[in-house]
Amino acid sequence: MQIMCLNGWGGKLHNELLPYVASSAPDVLCLQEVVHSPERDKDWLTYRDGDHVLPQRANFFRDVCNALPDHVATFCPASQGVLWDDETSVSSQWGLATFVHKSTPIIEQAQSFVHKEYSPVGYGDHPRSRSAHGVRVYDYKHNRPVSITHMHGLRDLNGKMDTPERAIQAQRLLGLSKQVSKAGDLSVICGDFNVKPDSATLTTLKEAGMVELVTHRGFTSTRNSHYKKTEKFADYMLINREDEVQDFHVVYDPEVSDHCPLILEL
Repeated sequence: MQIMCLNGWGGKLHNELLPYVASSAPDVLCLQEVVHSPERDKDWLTYRDGDHVLPQRANFFRDVCNALPDHVATFCPASQGVLWDDETSVSSQWGLATFVHKSTPIIEQAQSFVHKEYSPVGYGDHPRSRSAHGVRVYDYKHNRPVSITHMHGLRDLNGKMDTPERAIQAQRLLGLSKQVSKAGDLSVICGDFNVKPDSATLTTLKEAGMVELVTHRGFTSTRNSHYKKTEKFADYMLINREDEVQDFHVVYDPEVSDHCPLILEL
C-alpha cells in the first residue's frame, strides 16, 4: 500500500501537480490546502490577506478528483471565505481532502476539528480553523486494516513555536487517530503540522508510540525552492510500527507545490 501526504498549496502549481498525482495514483492521498468553489466554473481566483496575495486553483478539489477517477474522494472544509475574480468576490471553501482508491474499502472514517470549529462566514482571525480527517481502510494485499489520519496544523503568525493551542491540537489529532483505529491496527498520522522537528506536538505523538519518519530517516527538509523562508520543516509522517515500512521518502523532484510530497510504502 502506498500513502502520499502533500500540502497542495491551493493548486498554485496546477500544471505540475495534477500529472504527478495522476501518474503516481497512490492508494491513499492525504491532501491539505484544498480549494473548493462549487458555484463557479472559473479555473483561477485570488486569495488576499493583507500583503499575502496568492493565486488559487478555484476548483482544486474537482481537478484532483478528475486526476484520480478511480478514487473515492472526501472533502473536509475548515471554512468558507472569499476569493477574488478581479474585484468580484467569490465564496470559496478551504480545507483538506482524502482520496482512497476504490479497490481499498473505507471501513471507518471520522472528520473533526483540531483547532476552533467550522467558520461559515469568512476565514476568520489567525490562527484560523483547522480540520482533520481519519480513515480506516482494509489492505487486502496483507489482509489487515490500516488507519490513516491527517491534518493541516494551525498557522500562527508569530511562527512555528509551541503554544497552548498547538498542544490541544496535537491531543485532538491523536484522539481522532484513536477514534478510527482498533487495537493492533497499523496506524499512520501525517500532514502539514506547521511545527518544528523538536516540537511538543511531535513529542506528544511519539509518547503515544508513533515513530516520526522524516527526521528519523535523515531527511533535512520537507520544502523546496518555491519556499523562500529559512525554516525547512513543516510536513511529517508517523507510524506506530516502523518494521512495516517498506520504503519512505521525501520527494524533492518534481516540485509540485512549495511542500514536498511524503510517500510511504507499506
